[in-house]
Amino acid sequence: MADIGKNYSPEERYKLIGKLIEEVKLRRYSYQTRKSYISVVKDFLASGKTPRDFLLSYSNKSKSTMRSAYFAMKFFHENVLNTKFDEKLPLARKSLKLPLVLSREEVIKMIESTSNLKHKMVIMFLYYAGLRLDEVRNLGWKDIDFDRETIHLKTAKGDKERVVFLHKKLSDILRMYGIKEEGPIFVSQREGKYNKRTIQQIIKSAAKKAGIKKNVTPHTLRHSFATHLLESGADIRYIQQLLGHKDLKTTQIYTHVANKDIKKLADLL
Repeated sequence: MADIGKNYSPEERYKLIGKLIEEVKLRRYSYQTRKSYISVVKDFLASGKTPRDFLLSYSNKSKSTMRSAYFAMKFFHENVLNTKFDEKLPLARKSLKLPLVLSREEVIKMIESTSNLKHKMVIMFLYYAGLRLDEVRNLGWKDIDFDRETIHLKTAKGDKERVVFLHKKLSDILRMYGIKEEGPIFVSQREGKYNKRTIQQIIKSAAKKAGIKKNVTPHTLRHSFATHLLESGADIRYIQQLLGHKDLKTTQIYTHVANKDIKKLADLL
């Protein structure tokens, strides 16, 4: 369908990008992945370069950006051009970056320093249920089962549903807020779902009010949820299920920041 290093006409580029969009949609890739793949492939088609030369133009960028470009090119060649992608550029493994974790006391300070009830609930769902930012945004009243004390996440990452426990503190604050039969739990003054920026600002503001100097994000509370469970003796495979991790290796990063065993070692001195 196409030659390596070929100069594509605007019409050819338009058709190829259209096919790429179809393929990523069929696989239900996330918005961010679709956006990244389309951007990379558009640049490639306009460059007139061979795949290797095009990828080499990313060599001065971050490892993450380089990896994204590589997998976008691989996907494009194999699923749009229907050709084998022979490039075997050495991809450096991601360096192990340990997650930032708050203490239980710091989390409680964030909750207690927040006077707005809805904002307080946002913090509590991120921590007491270990939810992702988008999972909080999309949480609906029908997802909460007060009788079984569970939360059914139907809009989890990768379209994989999962069930997590409904912590008593979450149950109590939801009843205080006022239970509804349907609709999203977190609605803005304009009657729309909270956007990402709103939730990020809620967390940033709460951390500042609590006097926490760390760079706290919504995901920090999810990291703290997992680490605190691990420190309390929870089986790592249960934590994996609660977080919705496909690979146990992803969950195992919390063993590097959980300090229950580190404390034991300190007692030996």
